[in-house]
Amino acid sequence: MAERTNVRVLVTGATGYVGSRLIPELLEAGYEVVAASRTRSGTEEYPWSAEVETRRFDITDDELVRSAVDGIDAVVYLVHSMEDDDFVRKDREAAQRVAAACTSAGVRHVVYLSGLVPEGALSDHLRSREEVEKVFLEGDVPATVLRASMVIGAGSTSYELLRRLSERIPLVTPVPSWMRSEIQPVAVEDVVHTIARVLALGDDPLVHDRHYDLGGDEILTYPELLGTFARVAGLRRYRVLVPWVPQRLVGWACARISGLPHSEVASLTMSLRHDMVCTEDDVRRDVLEDGHHFTSVAEALSRSLDGTGAPGTSGEGDVQAAAATDPR
Repeated sequence: MAERTNVRVLVTGATGYVGSRLIPELLEAGYEVVAASRTRSGTEEYPWSAEVETRRFDITDDELVRSAVDGIDAVVYLVHSMEDDDFVRKDREAAQRVAAACTSAGVRHVVYLSGLVPEGALSDHLRSREEVEKVFLEGDVPATVLRASMVIGAGSTSYELLRRLSERIPLVTPVPSWMRSEIQPVAVEDVVHTIARVLALGDDPLVHDRHYDLGGDEILTYPELLGTFARVAGLRRYRVLVPWVPQRLVGWACARISGLPHSEVASLTMSLRHDMVCTEDDVRRDVLEDGHHFTSVAEALSRSLDGTGAPGTSGEGDVQAAAATDPR
């Protein structure tokens, strides 16, 4: 990728899972990176901390949002909260606040990492992402939305849920019959690379004010994904379909077994009743290089399980790998 000198990119959610892995890619490409954090000392634990400017950023504070985007050319928006029952409203208002600040500051491009939006009645998790998309796409600043499918990489919530359930449920894994929907996972390596490509095309109207679906080359059911993980991890597991299991009960049980926050797990499991499959592949034509090959599911899982190298947040490490700073 050609170097982009003197282009200042603000990464919101810089200390989150995707943001902490995106920053090394942007630094290597020559961008001037500004990492948004709730405190100025919030990035000190990251390998790239000395190479970025840190600005305080709180999506509920108008003044902090305005000061964060001041002098910025492009904003990568990675904020998505599922921490409480009112996250739909809070996420929408946060996006409105950021969009207005970007307009006032003269930001030239906003890139929002969203999720696939299937047809039919949506869970709060998916409805929230669609609402945030709408805020940016209808705003005054040119925006590009990437609708990513399930992201595979050590430390991501979806991957950690898959890993912990596979490792902690012995021998036989009960799978609710409504979770036989299809998914099209994508490696975090490809997510980070695609965001960087969109930024490189930031002045091209072709990528403005539209969304792109982003998934890998393989479509499988959730039971098939569980089977792939078990095979890669060397686990002997059998899957049994169980009918008539309430979705709320599944969310509660998965949260208890995995040890992950209940609100996040419940939102993710509710989404699994939909087919999470790309409906178009324009991102390959408009954004990615000719001949780009997506990381296979098995390779993404294998590299995510390998804990022998440098952390995924360092330029020297494998972006698929875990890091001590990953959200717990």
